[in-house]
Parts: sequence; C-alpha cells; structure tokens
Amino acid sequence: MIYVETPLTDRMRRAVRDAWGRDACGPAERLFGGEESAAYRIGDLVVRVGPAWRGDAEIEWCHAVAARAAGGLPEAVAPLRTAAGGTIVRVDGRPLSLWPRVAGGWPDEDRPDVRVQGAELLARLHRALAGYRPPPRPVRSFAEIGLYGDATAEPALADPDLDRWLAAFHRDASARQVVHGDYYAGNTLARDGRLVAVLDWDEAFVAAPEFEVASAALEWTDEAGTPDAAAARRRFVADYHRAGGTAGPMDDVTLNQLIRHRLRREAAYFDLAAGRGVRHDEDDVAYHKRRVELFYSLRP
Repeated sequence: MIYVETPLTDRMRRAVRDAWGRDACGPAERLFGGEESAAYRIGDLVVRVGPAWRGDAEIEWCHAVAARAAGGLPEAVAPLRTAAGGTIVRVDGRPLSLWPRVAGGWPDEDRPDVRVQGAELLARLHRALAGYRPPPRPVRSFAEIGLYGDATAEPALADPDLDRWLAAFHRDASARQVVHGDYYAGNTLARDGRLVAVLDWDEAFVAAPEFEVASAALEWTDEAGTPDAAAARRRFVADYHRAGGTAGPMDDVTLNQLIRHRLRREAAYFDLAAGRGVRHDEDDVAYHKRRVELFYSLRP
C-alpha cells in the first residue's frame, strides 16, 4: 500500500495556532496510513493534511456528516471547529483540519468477535444518520459514479448486465440515507479488543444503506472468492441486521452485485491514482489483480 508523504510544515503549525487557538509546537508523530491525507499526532490532537484537489465545500459537507454522526454515536470522531466556525483552513493549497486524538490502533478483522463488532457498529452508525437530511453533496462521491446503472468510466470492467441490475435495484430500494462511504477496518480504531472510533468521513454520501453493508461485508472479511469467504460475508450482513441496521433484506445476488460495484470503483481508483503519479508496488498490483478477479467470480 502506497501512503502519501505530505509533510507537516511550520506554516501548518502556525495555522493551527491562528485558526483553532491550539498549540501545535510539540513533537509530531506521523500516524500510519493515508492514501490521500497525512495525519500527525501532536499531544491530544491530530492534524490532518488533505490533498490539494479536494475542495472546501466537499470537505465541509463531509465534516458536517461526521458531526451529525457524533451526536448519536460515541465512536464517531468529528473535527474541531475553528474560531471562525469552519472546520478547515488552506495552507499552501492543502486543506488542514484538526481532530481530537483517540487512543487505539487498527482492529484485527480476522477475529470473529471483531467482525461482529464491526457489523454492530455499522448498524448503529446507520441508525445515527438515518434521519439526517443534508443539502446535496457539492461533488459526487467517487463510489456514487455508476451506482445507479448510468454509464461508467471503466471500459475494462464494463458490464451492461450489472448496470441494468443496479438501475432496477435503485428503482425499488426502500430508502436512501447518508452513509460513511468507506467503512473498513482501517477507518476504525480499537482499544483493549473493542472498537472505539470511526474515522475519515471524506467519502460520505447519500446512498441505499445496502450498498455500504455489502462493501463492509467485503472489507471486514476475507475478500478471496472462496465458500468460506462467502459465508463470512453472509454472517456480517446477518450480524448487522440483528443489531438493528437500517438496510433492508439482502440475498446473495444483492450482496454480490453491490460488492461488484464497489470492486469496479476500486479498479477505477487504481487507474486514477496511477494517473496522479502514484507508483504502485508489486503488492498493490497483486491486490488489484485479485480484486478484479473477484469482480468476475461474483457475477451471477
């Protein structure tokens, strides 16, 4: 996995002091992860430096989702507001945000009890956001492209049957709501075996919650196309429903087709990142190949 190497500069530290009135002069620890944004821990704060191409209105929209979720979900981590009332400032063209630090590390999603927690937390997250009706997202989420069966930009993974299925599914879907958009183990934190935080709201958007459940079922289980993996994905969905999630019933076709949309968007992001200058290593290429193979193996 290739992570960005965006530095935390002295100008950025001064911006934290000026905009938030918080001291950012101490030692900065680069937190692990971040394909687009780099996060630095300074004491009980986390400074997040985003990509220059992501616009202010889009970021503020996503941060409003985080704030709304935090009102009903203790694990939801929301950004701190500046003295002017916003949540970001621009330094050298990059968006800067400030977050409370939550102690913890990435959970081990290979543990069955952690997978159950992941499903239960997603159910509570969806309930916390179910009644939220924000204005339209200023920029369409990357995952939303092609989700409703419209023309896609991935000729290598073109699948008219999938497009028709997605269009029919969304005509009949019972509800749409705000979802996290990128709910996987790497965007959560665990401490003492318990999930304690949900992070990184940059991909939040309005969708049928079934899409996020399917994506999470893939991400929190073994993605390999084996019978055991399929059973693990079904268990994740069942645990989510038992916990009172807002998504409707999902049979295997629904689960797999929504996963295939997620995989198709991942393939598009792989190409987009390469176009932005990211040099994928051998592990990245091998992972991409496995995900493309899974896209085809899950076809009804």
